[in-house]
Amino acid sequence: FIPRHNENSRHMDMVKLASLAEYQSLPLTKWGIKQLSMTEHKDEALASGGLDLIIVPGMAFTKRGVRLGHGKGYYDMYLERCANSVYGRPYMVGLSFREQLYPNIPTDDHDFVLDEVLFPDD
Repeated sequence: FIPRHNENSRHMDMVKLASLAEYQSLPLTKWGIKQLSMTEHKDEALASGGLDLIIVPGMAFTKRGVRLGHGKGYYDMYLERCANSVYGRPYMVGLSFREQLYPNIPTDDHDFVLDEVLFPDD
């Protein structure tokens, strides 16, 4: 599953791809992200069993799982939909370089705290 977001709203789905070749053939968005078009029909994770794990991108993280996204709320809104679905929210992991780790990051009520942040040890 890969994210597909609607740039005219804050809506995002996780859609199923059949192969790596299918991923490699995808067009780029204006942000340089490979993505299916909004008109192309694909199975969506919340309509076909949910997700067990999601790797959540971020600009910065704390070791406790607080995440600073890009400010649009795509992942927070998707994770809220997961939490409210019959499948529940998936295990949430962030991948971080040392330079992205901060002791504190301000949060809002709608921000999800990740279950785990993976980062290089010193």
